[in-house]
Amino acid sequence: MDGPSNTSSKEHFGVAKDPGSGAGSVDEVNHNLESGAVQQPEKAGGLSKKVKILIGAVIFVLVALALILGLVLTVGKKKSSTGGTSSSSNSGGDASPTPTSTAGTGTTPQNAVVSGTTGSTITMDDGTTFTYTNTFGGEWLADPKKPLGSGGKAQSWTPRIGEEWKWGQDKINGVNLGGWLVTEPFIVPALYEKYLQNDLGIHVTDEWTLSQAMGSKLAEEMENHYKTFITEKDFADIAAAGLNWLRIPIGYWAIETMNDEPFLQGVSWTYFLKALGWARKYGLRIYLDFHGLPGSQNGWNHSGKGGDINFMKGVMGIANAQRTLTYLRIFTEFISQPQYKDVVLMFGIVNEIRWETGAEQIESFYGEAYETIRKSTGLGAGNGPYIAIHEGFQGTARWEGFLAGADRLILDQHPYLAFSGNTAGATPAGSAPDTCGWGTSMNRSQRVFGVTIAGEFSTAINNCGLWLNGIGNEDPASCDVWNDWASWDAATIAGLKQVSMASMDALQNYFYWTWKIGDSTVLKTSSCPMWHYKLGMEKGWIPKDPREVSGTCSKLSGDFTPFDGQFPATATGGAGAGQLQATPVFPPATLNDGLAADTLPTYTATGALKTLAVPTFTAAPDVDAGTGWNNANDNELAYVPVAGCTYPNAYDANNVAVPAACTGA
Repeated sequence: MDGPSNTSSKEHFGVAKDPGSGAGSVDEVNHNLESGAVQQPEKAGGLSKKVKILIGAVIFVLVALALILGLVLTVGKKKSSTGGTSSSSNSGGDASPTPTSTAGTGTTPQNAVVSGTTGSTITMDDGTTFTYTNTFGGEWLADPKKPLGSGGKAQSWTPRIGEEWKWGQDKINGVNLGGWLVTEPFIVPALYEKYLQNDLGIHVTDEWTLSQAMGSKLAEEMENHYKTFITEKDFADIAAAGLNWLRIPIGYWAIETMNDEPFLQGVSWTYFLKALGWARKYGLRIYLDFHGLPGSQNGWNHSGKGGDINFMKGVMGIANAQRTLTYLRIFTEFISQPQYKDVVLMFGIVNEIRWETGAEQIESFYGEAYETIRKSTGLGAGNGPYIAIHEGFQGTARWEGFLAGADRLILDQHPYLAFSGNTAGATPAGSAPDTCGWGTSMNRSQRVFGVTIAGEFSTAINNCGLWLNGIGNEDPASCDVWNDWASWDAATIAGLKQVSMASMDALQNYFYWTWKIGDSTVLKTSSCPMWHYKLGMEKGWIPKDPREVSGTCSKLSGDFTPFDGQFPATATGGAGAGQLQATPVFPPATLNDGLAADTLPTYTATGALKTLAVPTFTAAPDVDAGTGWNNANDNELAYVPVAGCTYPNAYDANNVAVPAACTGA
């Protein structure tokens, strides 16, 4: 295992050397004096006039040079403190000089330092500061004059933003920003606790009902959450934790809402734009995950609204899918722009679709979504993001051969010990070896299917934790010991660390769920500790250096060998990419509940396309930030409701009559 880089070599402003100043003559004079080239006066008889003149000349030269060098040193010092790039050890300690970042605040001095290493002082948008501490050779970079240029470097072993990410060679050590732009009760309990009792009598269980309960305070409360739960410092800390990728869940309400959908529209997108800037600055790459879809793809609270599935299922199943296809295009067009594609390399089209939707129906939508995206981006490496599909909790083998020949298609699985069956009696020691079995299926999937990742996993060996199973599903008394992380002994912590390390070693390219869990106002502490990366790293059940996990499964199971990096050519946009052997038909003939698709209400592709806002930069008002739309030839219109049609409730249409109008449109 390679250790962290000990040094960082970067050009920086130091002592200026003026070739016309005679700076080299001091050494020459000293050399002449030491070698005797300048004659010393005889002791007897006094000094000759010639000697006196020579000595006076030498003294004059020395004094003059001292003054000149003093001035040069002063000028050089001023340059290094206002305009240079620092140079320092990457193994800890203080950086010299200590740069201060004000990038993005709109008040950046013209000659402000634009990069730094460990020990740098960072000034955030709100004026507060923190010290950037990265002992893995990381470097932040944020040039206010070139805000969309080359970015930072998360660690010495991770390519800088702007450099190529080499699939199969570079390794994803990632973490999710769960609960931020799509809220979940167990991740941000304080946000929900405030509204459990509300004047409207709403039973709060998910972001839909939380938004309703907030009423007129919705905008204020949600933006305050976006602003405070994840900040720029989290991005710096994530890089300092040895992590190099982020998976950021987002909901369709980042684009728009319709009818009575209560979500706060559009504001989460402004914070995703901040995430783009912070990720570039600290060298982190992003997997944008479409987490909340119209109608709900799984009926779980983290889709935005718990309850029934109305995506590719029920009377509104096709209409909700059509609406989703439009949103997929909008997100894809934005992240495919040259200004952002070096940061957002991956796009997950549906998070955790429920298998009860139906295999044929899921495959039908996946095929149509793939075709829609690649029609927008074109084919081959560099044209648009990698597309991630979730395996529906069916295992990786189920997807071998699906969309064979697809261009840069990723299979995403979410292996959780916590939900793998009867976990009541699970122990850390007994659980760690179980995770190593994941490695065998990961290796095979990468050889046969292509790039395969774990978009979510955690250290949890059971499903204990405040609201982990939803508000109203409280923990049994047996969970008390697993929730009280402050009382864990050294053996428990060491055992859980073994679970974390074995999971990471087996999964190889992964995103832990999740970076942080907020404190509960009732518990007065963070809940669900086995899901809390930041806390686990601080307390010892998450490794402080992800490279430490290498070899864990070999020790536990004896014969584990990580994937060799040899994907099928199409998996990384090589020869044959996009030459599909077969494409599922969309929509399918029927939905899984027996409804004939051609009788169901649909939307019509006649609406105006929305584009997502691009960031603005005060210090560089003329910078080309794009338009939000990468491909001008992608001009098919948006799916919208047919004028004059009455549609069933998009979230409650599983047991309603098929309307007579708007069928098969």
